[in-house]
Amino acid sequence: MKKIALGSKLPVFSLKDQDNKIINSHDFIGRKNLVIYFYPKDDTPGCTAEACSFRDEFEDFKTLDAEVIGISSDSPASHKKFAEKYNLTFRLLSDEDNEVRKLFRVPTNFLGLLPGRVTYIIDKTGIVQHVFNSQFNARKHVSEAKKILESLS
Repeated sequence: MKKIALGSKLPVFSLKDQDNKIINSHDFIGRKNLVIYFYPKDDTPGCTAEACSFRDEFEDFKTLDAEVIGISSDSPASHKKFAEKYNLTFRLLSDEDNEVRKLFRVPTNFLGLLPGRVTYIIDKTGIVQHVFNSQFNARKHVSEAKKILESLS
């Protein structure tokens, strides 16, 4: 399977969120734009900064008719604790076996030791409109996502 890139169709996947509810990617097609961001680990400095930036701009994403979804290999219980600690207003999906990360072919960093930090912007038709990969500039993922979503409006 090819890497998910600009112009790719959103793959179908299902994962549990922080409330143990199963979320299906295909449920958003035709309804919402999607911002799917893969991040390394709950409650680490860069990941917390990124999540809180998405939280702080959440109303803007709602105005842009977008659903924000964070994905990491942490458990639903870890996601719940992380979401409650920082009052996160969006879904965190648990990819404990890294199957969805592999499906998207999200690269690793630091000689394969750290899971990559990549954000995908998917339009309402399910087509990837932008991919942003930056391990060290976690907050830039939010501004990049908003810029692309504004161009889709």
